[in-house]
Amino acid sequence: MTAELVRGQNHPLSQVRLEIRVSADAPVVAGATLSDENGRARGVEWVAHPGAPALPGLEVSRQAAADHRLAVDLAAMPEAVHRVNVLLALPAGADGPARFGLVPAPSVTVTGLDGTGIARFTLTGLDAESAVVALELYRRQGAWKVRAVGQGYAGGLASLFTDQGLPQAAELAGSIHEAVARGLARSIPAPAPRAADADRSRSTARSTPGPDQAGPAPQGTPDPVSPHPASPYGAQSPCNSQVPGGPGQSGTPGGMPGGPEQPSCPGGAETADASAVASTPAGGPIDYTHPNRRHATPPPPQEPPAPPGETAPPFAGDAAGWSMEERLYNQVWGMFEDLARTMAAYRSAVDFAESRMEKELDQVLSDLRNRLGSSGDAAREGASAKRARLVEQARAVLDRDLAQLAAESEVVEPALPPAYARWDNPVWHGYHVPTEPPMALRLGDLHLPESAPLRIPMLVRLPLERGLWIDSGTTTAPDGSFFDPGELRHLAMEAAVALAVRLLAVHPAGEFDVHVIDPAGSGASALGPLARGGVPGALPATGAAGVADVLGRLTQRVDLLQMALRSGATDSLPPGLDTAQQLLIVNDFPHGFDDRAVNQLRYLADEGPSASVHLLMVADREDAAAYGPLLDPLWRSLMRLTPVPDDHLADPWVGHAWTYEPSLVPPGSEVLHHVLAQVSAARTKHT
Repeated sequence: MTAELVRGQNHPLSQVRLEIRVSADAPVVAGATLSDENGRARGVEWVAHPGAPALPGLEVSRQAAADHRLAVDLAAMPEAVHRVNVLLALPAGADGPARFGLVPAPSVTVTGLDGTGIARFTLTGLDAESAVVALELYRRQGAWKVRAVGQGYAGGLASLFTDQGLPQAAELAGSIHEAVARGLARSIPAPAPRAADADRSRSTARSTPGPDQAGPAPQGTPDPVSPHPASPYGAQSPCNSQVPGGPGQSGTPGGMPGGPEQPSCPGGAETADASAVASTPAGGPIDYTHPNRRHATPPPPQEPPAPPGETAPPFAGDAAGWSMEERLYNQVWGMFEDLARTMAAYRSAVDFAESRMEKELDQVLSDLRNRLGSSGDAAREGASAKRARLVEQARAVLDRDLAQLAAESEVVEPALPPAYARWDNPVWHGYHVPTEPPMALRLGDLHLPESAPLRIPMLVRLPLERGLWIDSGTTTAPDGSFFDPGELRHLAMEAAVALAVRLLAVHPAGEFDVHVIDPAGSGASALGPLARGGVPGALPATGAAGVADVLGRLTQRVDLLQMALRSGATDSLPPGLDTAQQLLIVNDFPHGFDDRAVNQLRYLADEGPSASVHLLMVADREDAAAYGPLLDPLWRSLMRLTPVPDDHLADPWVGHAWTYEPSLVPPGSEVLHHVLAQVSAARTKHT
């Protein structure tokens, strides 16, 4: 039974290998400091944080998230360590809350390797604090105990580290927040949990490896004690959160691996109030009532129950939502999270099997008499056989879950609407210009090495709240070779055009426009479909004068809209102002850009989304190296995509490195021309 602690209370620890599970309603940074018998940390090397997540006997999460799992092995702690302080902090400079008083009280639970709760502490009473020492594990007379601390610091991590006697506390705090910012930039933001989305029957059917199969569960793995983890299948994610982005922030992506860069999204991870989740009596029906709606959110469609002993077949729309589009969006994000968590359980089990084998061998071979001869060989064979058995058990669980997800993917992909579908989906053959914009957009596909055949659509919420950057720089191929630089630049422009056409296709006529800056004209061939399709503004602006003209007009638009919104005088906007959303494609940055143009571009990247001006850059960061750190905020504000497969994105739950594949048009396909012809005809009727 889990002991509920109050501030200052302690509880004995009967195990030395533990998990510390953090649960919050907003992304937080989790870390830990090691202290000596006087409670002083001896240096930065005694601090585990996202920039340096592993210490002997301790590992923390590499990114900010709403849920964390910290792995602790007290037996592996150095002899000089007498305390382990668990820290929580709010990310600095993020769009989220600046103090703990603005969010529901986070909780921290100490569990065994099998998920059995030992002690839990809910950090109530916080207000102006932005960093807090939640728990401490301390050694007393050879035994370890846990104490609920709850000491907050309004000065953030810098004040906390100063209090613990760390030198250069402010510099250390700054480096941690910088590491968190880098993690958020590559992480896919996830949709926020909603009352109607709190459970998927499929996810609860999945079993979790037992204590002999898995070691400390990685950050973000489901709690076996709580069969209904918070679900991200809400209406926002990577895009809105800005999240892959996030499916996005669990907390994480605009986009789905926003993000893990966190792919930013529209339905991606944002903005459902966790307090809106209605409580459900044990064993009772789910209450779908939304506190701000008079009617209940409809549950997902139900298939007839499967015969005893059989699994119900998957079907498209197996998630909550008001429309089929929303249900499919939530279902895709659910598949994304399910794959992330089942892979985390598998990798954790393999790591545990490896560490268990090494520990058993160390114990046996520590005796010199066992190192040689038959006893040593028998110990090695026994440990290796046990490891193989544990890995085989974990792989069987993984294969079962992958088969279930693959079956679900086979029925979901053909049912996706154009905004979510691949370019080779037959839905495009019957394409017609929509009358309403979609809630999300597909940026590409995501997959993991152990499940390469299974692709998860990377959906980001609309409207985009984060710009996109297609990296045309050097990228390593899967076989270790390098792509030709010229070919990469051409592929990057083709990916940008495919995204632009998709955005035009999924918006009603006259509600989305495109502008192109191509100073040297190097992207003319790739831009051909837009120009031939008669898209207004698709003829690229060239030279320094063309760059200045386009940036000046879009900057003025953002200024006007922001002033009107801030003053509440939207009726006084110029009558000729185009109210459609604007997409600016920039090729070969920074060629053709002077200092003024660079500043205008940075302004559009930061402020443009609030005025419906979205940025799509095709650039090699090395080309702008002369600007040094001046452009770091620009690159960080954009979600990085690649024209070829690359494992640079992270999910918002566990932080796996996901391979992103762009959504390109199949060779020889005329789908772009067909779609643009429909868009052009609809625009003609609209005008």
